[in-house]
Amino acid sequence: MNGSVNRATDWRVLTIIVLLAMFALAIGARLVQLQWIDRLAFSDRANRQRTFVESIAARPGDIVDRSGRLMATTISVRSLYAVPAHIVDITQFARDVAPRLNLDADRLAERLTLNRTKQFLWIKRRLTEQQAIDIRALEMPAESWGFRREFLRRYPQGRLAAHILGLRGIDGEGRGGVEQKLDGVLRGRDGERVLVRDARGRVIDVKTEADRPAEHGRTVVLSLDAVIQLYTERELDRVMEEWRPSSACAIVIDPATCDVLAMASRPAFDPNNPVDVLPAAWKNTAIASMYEPGSTFKPFIVAWAVDREIISRDETFNCERGAYRMGRRILHDHHPYGQLSVTDILVKSSNIGMAKIGERMTNRSLYEAAVTFGFGRRTGTELPGELTGVVRKLSKWNRYSTGSIPMGQELAVTPLQLITAHAALANGGKLLSPRLVLGDMEAMDEFGRRSSPTASAQVVTQTVGAETAAWIVAGPMRGVVQRGTGKKAQLPGFEVFGKSGTAQKHDPATGGYSSNRFVCSFVCGAPADNPRALVLVLVDEPTVGTSHYGGTVAAPAASRILEKTLLHLRVPSDASQPRTANRR
Repeated sequence: MNGSVNRATDWRVLTIIVLLAMFALAIGARLVQLQWIDRLAFSDRANRQRTFVESIAARPGDIVDRSGRLMATTISVRSLYAVPAHIVDITQFARDVAPRLNLDADRLAERLTLNRTKQFLWIKRRLTEQQAIDIRALEMPAESWGFRREFLRRYPQGRLAAHILGLRGIDGEGRGGVEQKLDGVLRGRDGERVLVRDARGRVIDVKTEADRPAEHGRTVVLSLDAVIQLYTERELDRVMEEWRPSSACAIVIDPATCDVLAMASRPAFDPNNPVDVLPAAWKNTAIASMYEPGSTFKPFIVAWAVDREIISRDETFNCERGAYRMGRRILHDHHPYGQLSVTDILVKSSNIGMAKIGERMTNRSLYEAAVTFGFGRRTGTELPGELTGVVRKLSKWNRYSTGSIPMGQELAVTPLQLITAHAALANGGKLLSPRLVLGDMEAMDEFGRRSSPTASAQVVTQTVGAETAAWIVAGPMRGVVQRGTGKKAQLPGFEVFGKSGTAQKHDPATGGYSSNRFVCSFVCGAPADNPRALVLVLVDEPTVGTSHYGGTVAAPAASRILEKTLLHLRVPSDASQPRTANRR
């Protein structure tokens, strides 16, 4: 019996020894795995728990006008964050913080509760200085909240040139205008640094050897002149108040270089406070709206026909006393004219005279004129959202088109296309791409010239000969202002040239042209023998009064903008210098 007991005891002891041995082997194997096999993986995990990569925001570059005046800049401000996991009393925290930041306490408490386990949650970004002071005055545990420095985009000139500049969103992305188009140049490149923290999440070391410094954005130089831009926008506001149109725009260009000196649209917005903005205010009418050009298109047709010797300058046309049949269509003039010279067809803006020139040219030549002056394609400006305009395929033109195209119907143009084409006439027939961005400060050489990838290359197309272009400007278009539809654009001391346009809008109800909805435009420049500035004002659907013509609605504003521009550019008046046969 004692032997049986001893054998049972021996088995128990042996079993325990085996189990202990197996346990020791398992621990040994685990230690080998931890120390040798998975050592690198666990070391990596430990490092990741102790270290983290912090992004260093790059400061967006400034935007300045051609003289260095600040249009957009960036300042550093504080943003408040919370650590919900370390907040003891969420309700009390919300009650303390919310009133000082103009937030709803209940809604803030709800957000904090939903993110109870998180280590980071934005409370409010881009605080004012007073809000930051008020938060600092609160006695809250340091581990439950904190400030972070962020960049805030500011526009010192308010809504001046808002459609050109665009704006930057809360996370720094460019939206609209130059801010969007040149975002890669302005935004820069964020840097980063590696931080080491303890078990409680506090930073205890910064690994400087792993830093990548931020590359701040570059300063972009625009062709705009802030002073001319201000003049232009004030006159546009005056137009909006006087005529109550649905929209309006104005553009000022240096015809020699096609630099855009000013561009404005109404309605507008303030990029510093982009809230409660009307949908129509976001549209840059100068590039994103299309209209039939009306009579402002006529100089291009006459210039083309004269330059190709289809008609001669001293030729006359019978304007049929105000009524002319073209097939089944009868054309009318505002006044009954008999024989008119080519010059007077433009000065009097005779539709019948233009239709007869169109018949002489034929549709193919009319089409060539339209596309050569840049219509039906984008101008190539540095702004997003530019439309192409509409010039239908030649195969879709008919007998009706022969009379309509010469007087600016059956095609649609943007205001920027229209003034760019007129700049070609004022520039010896050379069609240039309008230029809005001159370059960036880093690319400016010792002579003040700027050349960089930021500045777009200008495409040059010779539309008509220099002699023909000079004649159109100094002859018929000057006559428009002296004794035609543009008399209200006259300026003392300057020989102004110009052309008015009054286009009826399409009436969806009838399928034809409306009898009470008009687009009134006027383009003018000076001096006529050496143009230094060109202005376009376009007013869409004026509602005040009954006399809605380009010469009455748009011409006065265009003339005032032109006068202020010439004075600002210090262009000598005709009376202050001797006259020459051709200063060009």
